[in-house]
Amino acid sequence: MNATRYPLAELNDLPDDIRARIVEVQEKSGFVPNVFLMLARRPDEFRAFFAYHDALMLRPGNLTKGEKEMIVVATSGANQCLYCVVAHGAILRIYEKNPTIADQLATNWRKAPLSLRQRAMIAFAMKVSLNSAEIDDEDFAALHAQGFTDEDAWDIGAIAAFFALSNRMANLSSMMPNAEFYLMGRVPKQKPA
Repeated sequence: MNATRYPLAELNDLPDDIRARIVEVQEKSGFVPNVFLMLARRPDEFRAFFAYHDALMLRPGNLTKGEKEMIVVATSGANQCLYCVVAHGAILRIYEKNPTIADQLATNWRKAPLSLRQRAMIAFAMKVSLNSAEIDDEDFAALHAQGFTDEDAWDIGAIAAFFALSNRMANLSSMMPNAEFYLMGRVPKQKPA
């Protein structure tokens, strides 16, 4: 299937606040990621989704922006979410200045060139994403051994859980990644002439 199951919202038909946010993203990136137009079909859900997204992904703390994206890409790979692997893989490649890290994390995070800290973080995120009922004190101890706090564990778990929702909605809707994402962070950005 090459098309989304649900029609993307039309920018001109959206409430002002949502249209303004999407236009801001478009001006920054040069295109509108499909997730924005897919979720904008339901304005209240769009607002709730992006409020929680921003609370997690923009929150200052002990996780870098790159580490947050590592969580998204690894768990999205495990959840077989094409949209999130491709879109967040592009963001990860840019943050980490590494054209191969996203592919490695999405395919088999255990083979990716990660630090011990990042391995502990991804192992915890994967457990939250795939087997949350099995989380126990040993999982927190493994994080603590790498310098993470319980608040960091909350951040790791919340990102994994939030993107499990996102993965499922992207799969439900057959949301396809924008073509622009595939080369981002792999080839130098073209400068306007």
